[in-house]
Amino acid sequence: MTKIFLSLFVLILISFSSQVCIAQHDDSSKNKSPEKKYDMKTYYMVFLKKGPNRDQDSVTAAKIQEGHLANIGRLAELGKIAIAGPFLDEGDVRGIFIMDCSSKEEADSLCQTDPAVKAGRLKAEVRPWMSARGAKLP
Repeated sequence: MTKIFLSLFVLILISFSSQVCIAQHDDSSKNKSPEKKYDMKTYYMVFLKKGPNRDQDSVTAAKIQEGHLANIGRLAELGKIAIAGPFLDEGDVRGIFIMDCSSKEEADSLCQTDPAVKAGRLKAEVRPWMSARGAKLP
């Protein structure tokens, strides 16, 4: 009789432990994070290219550059430029902006406020570009 109770006890113990393992397995699948979703937004990528008028003397070119950098800062403070920077080679494309504007026309108009664009040292090519809202560089 003791063997029957012992056998029954072992069977109950095995049954209970297997149910605990199954429950733990099910809980782990519930803890998986949902698939990441992205909120996509249209920005405006501006390619700043060499303009037709680049023959200013060095003093004038330096003043134009100073105004160009001040304008980038102003537009960044307004939240219109998300990121900007020069290319480090001597190619025709001198730098980029990524602009957060409501339209291509707004981005074009803001690019025309740049002293380097006004002087003809640079010309701005504005293109719509899409990215996940809040994306950032590492």
